[in-house]
Amino acid sequence: MVLPANTDRDHWVSWAQYNELIERLALIVHESGWKFDKILCLARGGVRVGDVLSRIYDVPLGILATSSYREAAGTVQGKMDIAQYITITRGTLDGKVLLVDDMVDTGMTFGRVRDHLLNQFPDIEEIRTAVLWWKGHSKVTPDYHVEHLPTNPWIHQPFEDYDSIRPHQLEAWMRKGKR
Repeated sequence: MVLPANTDRDHWVSWAQYNELIERLALIVHESGWKFDKILCLARGGVRVGDVLSRIYDVPLGILATSSYREAAGTVQGKMDIAQYITITRGTLDGKVLLVDDMVDTGMTFGRVRDHLLNQFPDIEEIRTAVLWWKGHSKVTPDYHVEHLPTNPWIHQPFEDYDSIRPHQLEAWMRKGKR
């Protein structure tokens, strides 16, 4: 499938590019020399990224659900919600934690989550952040990122097609070869 050209307003990403970005992020973190004990990913955008990094680094993966992009089909940031509980594959959230998401947009999510974690989990020694994309208007600078997008484009990720497809439409969608 051929993607549209990237512009200052739109940044298009294929599955192959998406997977390569995750691998590049893993290398960037590795080359920094920082050793961490756990990965905590923010659901939903950071789940795929966190899963792959957890497998590559062979460390426990935690998942924290957050949500702020619910308005206008997920394109407008609204009130921030942070889940009460974290799901983690092994142990508790402590030590050095790599906090992972797909992107840092305004920085509101990372700022609020960081404060929440430090208040709720006193055994966390250090938190560093890692993202695929860092937008120019962000008030937060991630510790690790792959691409800096100074014009703040909308990032069209390969799984966005699933945002508009419903179960009763899936068979016809698959027949058309839209996967």
